[in-house]
Amino acid sequence: MKKELLEQPFSAEEIKQRDGNFGQTLEYVPGHIVIERLNQAFESLWSFEIVRHEVQEDEVIVIGRLSAEGIVKTQFGSSRITRAKETGEIISLADDLKSAATDALKKCATLLGVGLHLYADKPASRSTETAGHKGNGDDKSQPDNGGNGGNGKNGRLSAKQHSFLMRLANEKGITRKELNDQCVSTYGSVIDYLTRQNASALIENMLAQ
Repeated sequence: MKKELLEQPFSAEEIKQRDGNFGQTLEYVPGHIVIERLNQAFESLWSFEIVRHEVQEDEVIVIGRLSAEGIVKTQFGSSRITRAKETGEIISLADDLKSAATDALKKCATLLGVGLHLYADKPASRSTETAGHKGNGDDKSQPDNGGNGGNGKNGRLSAKQHSFLMRLANEKGITRKELNDQCVSTYGSVIDYLTRQNASALIENMLAQ
């Protein structure tokens, strides 16, 4: 593994920008650039698979697993379902799932150091991300907004992370108290106040159980 290459900052030409909510400017790296970086670092000897997917009313969620040189990273990805304005009918669920898969791939790559520099502190009017590449080349990711269990600010876990953790706990028969006890023991905080990084680590650990 070429760690220095994985963690090498992307050039200004590789980093794209788009308008986000509340006047924010979002920075992201397109999926094909991340794939190219992985190919260079692992000489194309890596694999990625979707181990689970879920179609909800307004979005699709997938669990992706990136494997390379005996290292395995698991992350979730999501994408809003694109509907026709006139009829509200789904335009292409396959494209939405593809977008969510690319989102998961890029988040897995981040756990290996790819694009970490995009998470460096920025002025309050800007936000950065590496996720949500749409199948047709357009980035359709959204900043983490407020919600039950996490407001997405100040490094706290997002509402999507919180919801997914609670769903995983329910599937595995883990009570809220048991989950909080585990979070306090491992991360020093109950689930509602985990950082995004710790929430991602917890998701990965629970998926591996």
